[in-house]
Amino acid sequence: MPCHMRRGLELLTCSSICSLWSQSLAEERRGTESTLLKSSVKFPQSVIVWGAMSSAGVGPLCFLRSKVNAAVYQEVLEHFMLPAADQLYGDADFIFQQDLAPAHSAKPTSTWFKDHGIPLLNWPANSPDLNPIENLWGIVKRKMRYARPNNAEELKATIRAT
Repeated sequence: MPCHMRRGLELLTCSSICSLWSQSLAEERRGTESTLLKSSVKFPQSVIVWGAMSSAGVGPLCFLRSKVNAAVYQEVLEHFMLPAADQLYGDADFIFQQDLAPAHSAKPTSTWFKDHGIPLLNWPANSPDLNPIENLWGIVKRKMRYARPNNAEELKATIRAT
């Protein structure tokens, strides 16, 4: 069976932005009237986190300090994805799945994959609903709903614990 047809040999990856909770509701009572007030933080602290999953397990989380461009993404691939793939698959072949974010589809990134002999799963544009790891990020964010981290480090710890 061709490599791209074998089930369970895909490594699915994505990054997500998690923010400190920026909205809350408070009730204000004046006499007999009650009003719900919505408070918000204009610039909540956030972290960018990269992760990978497959039918063989999950890879480590990578918290990024800057926006993701092609160079940053290739560093993540080199230092997080390759060791995760080695741990999950050993010497077995796998297909790498990523969305079409600019850092992922940049020519230097395509060259990086070719140089490392890693085939890419063709992926339609604007289709996060097809990406299984987006469901995992949704689960993580739902589980974090009632956590109230006070800063970026507590937010990272909450994500790791989830």
